[in-house]
Amino acid sequence: MSEKQKHATAYWKENLRYLVILLVIWFAVSYGAGILFKDALDAFKIGGFPLGFWFAQQGSIYVFVILIFVYVRLMNKLDKKYGFKD
Repeated sequence: MSEKQKHATAYWKENLRYLVILLVIWFAVSYGAGILFKDALDAFKIGGFPLGFWFAQQGSIYVFVILIFVYVRLMNKLDKKYGFKD
């Protein structure tokens, strides 16, 4: 395997690792907090609504948007690390 192919393989492995981590976080927040742990979270309230309901309706969306920005930042760092400009 050429040096360029090794470089590209390392880039994509790291990219996929980031994707898996971020998707696991999103799954944990949306499915875990919104469905699995709903009853425990409903003991707390945000703006008069139970926390489990809030996560199911809005929290997972907010976390998803934040994760998009985190992914962009991680990919910009990764591109610089591997020397990709565009």
